[in-house]
Amino acid sequence: MEPANRYEFEPTSPVNSYPLADGAPMPEVSAVPAKSNWGNATRELVETVLLTLVIFFMIRFAVENYRIEGYSMEPNFHDGQFLLVSRLNYLLGPPERGDVVIFQYPLNPKKNFIKRVIGKPGETVQIKAGKIFVNGVRVPEPYPYNFANYDWGPVTIGPDEYFVLGDNRPESSDSHAWGMLPAKNIIGKAWVSYWPPDEWGIIKDYTYAAK
Repeated sequence: MEPANRYEFEPTSPVNSYPLADGAPMPEVSAVPAKSNWGNATRELVETVLLTLVIFFMIRFAVENYRIEGYSMEPNFHDGQFLLVSRLNYLLGPPERGDVVIFQYPLNPKKNFIKRVIGKPGETVQIKAGKIFVNGVRVPEPYPYNFANYDWGPVTIGPDEYFVLGDNRPESSDSHAWGMLPAKNIIGKAWVSYWPPDEWGIIKDYTYAAK
C-alpha cells in the first residue's frame, strides 16, 4: 500500500497548465532580463527638474524682491528695507489711489523708484500749501506722511498716466518734480515687507477715493 500522503501529478505546461500529451516535448522557457529602473528614474528626475523650473519662472514673473534705497517714503518705508512686489495685480486691474508702486524712473529707466499713487488718468491734480486736491476736491490722505508746504498745478493727467508722490514730501523726487508716470513704466505693487524682521508683514492697503 502506498503512503497516504504521496501524490502523483501529470506534468503540466507552464503556459496553459494543461497536461502534456504523452511523448510531447517540454516547452522551452527563456530567461528575459528585467527591465532596468534607471530609465524611469531618469525620466522622473527630468520631469521634476522641468516642473521646478516652470514653477520658479512663474514665481519670478509674478513676484520680485526689491531693496529700498533712500528716504523718500519715510515714515512708512525705510532705507535698506526689503519688499516683495506683485507683478500680477495690474494684470487684473489698474493701479488705485493709495497704492505703493515700484516703477522705472521715466527720466532714467535703468533706475527703479517707489512712490504712492495720488492721481489717476483723466483727473486734475493740484497741490495748494501742501494739501492735495483732485478735480477740485481736497483728498484726505489716510496714511502717515511727512508734510511739505509747496504749491503745484493744477494739471490734468493724461491717458495711461499717473501722478505719484513720495510719503516723505520734503525729500522726494516725484511727479511734482519730473511730471507724470507712464503706466507702462509700472513694475508692480508693493505687497510684502520681509526684512528687517520687525517690519515683516503684508503692506497695508490705503486705497481710497477722492471726496
